[in-house]
Amino acid sequence: MRRNQVPWKPTRAQLAAAIGKTLPDVIAPNLRVLFVGINPGLYTAAIGHHFARPGNRFWPALYRSGFTRRVLSPFEEKELLRDGLGITNVVAHATASASELSREDFIKGGQRLAAKVKLYRPRIVAVLGVGAYRQAFDHPKAVVGEQNEPIHTARLWVLPNPSGLNANYQLPEFVQWFTKLRSAAD
Repeated sequence: MRRNQVPWKPTRAQLAAAIGKTLPDVIAPNLRVLFVGINPGLYTAAIGHHFARPGNRFWPALYRSGFTRRVLSPFEEKELLRDGLGITNVVAHATASASELSREDFIKGGQRLAAKVKLYRPRIVAVLGVGAYRQAFDHPKAVVGEQNEPIHTARLWVLPNPSGLNANYQLPEFVQWFTKLRSAAD
């Protein structure tokens, strides 16, 4: 098995049991970048590590953009902290699809995210999903890229959702956006 592969695949029962589960944040004070997913999918929640579903472009994009020295496995997510990087989610609980989340889920999630940003003071917050950002922070016309409004003192970027289900962007485009973000974070 290659280093960046997930060592096991959850069963149907494990996926069903993952509904509503949460994952611990990978977070510390004063990060360079706090990456913010929409919410954990069932595969990720069953595995217990962020961006764990095969086909997710988060880990390869981090590496190819120069954020990490190699492609990390989701099981190595805590290694991000040594590079000043972290992970959290807008909405903490797992669902089969982000379409199952309500407007209220996003609004409450945005409030929780703002509180985390105030507490941990990352330099940059990167929300990975323009639709999630639009709903959580009531900016219906937001586009991908750096935003004009910070979250507390953190600069705010909105990037495409790296899920393999997002067919609007391919890996080279994720790498371009992550590279722009890395340049802003350096």
